[in-house]
Amino acid sequence: MPKQLLLIWAIICSGIIAYLCLTDSGNLPVVNFPSLDKIVHFCFHFGFTISWILFFKKELKGKEADDYKAYLISFIFSVFFGITIEILQNALTVTRAADISDVLANALGAFMAVFSAIAFKKQIDKI
Repeated sequence: MPKQLLLIWAIICSGIIAYLCLTDSGNLPVVNFPSLDKIVHFCFHFGFTISWILFFKKELKGKEADDYKAYLISFIFSVFFGITIEILQNALTVTRAADISDVLANALGAFMAVFSAIAFKKQIDKI
């Protein structure tokens, strides 16, 4: 897949996550499911990190060491993106607040994405 498409996909995913995390939570349906918020944060950052890994692997293409740069850059980007979203939730929204446990769920999702990308390296390299 061309790296331009992977970049567009990663940017779209990032935008959707930012929108959903910064939109008024009063507009969202109420679901009584324990820890659903943390599960959503985990899944958002798992997908976010995978999408950026795919892009950076194409961008840095080549040597094995470049794969690990793609993993590291994507992980760090995901963690900082998550922290930024939490700060913006606190500063820009009335119905949301910054939560350190959300940051931890984000980081865990990003970590599991990197672990999965390493575990499924052959399949990911075919993309």
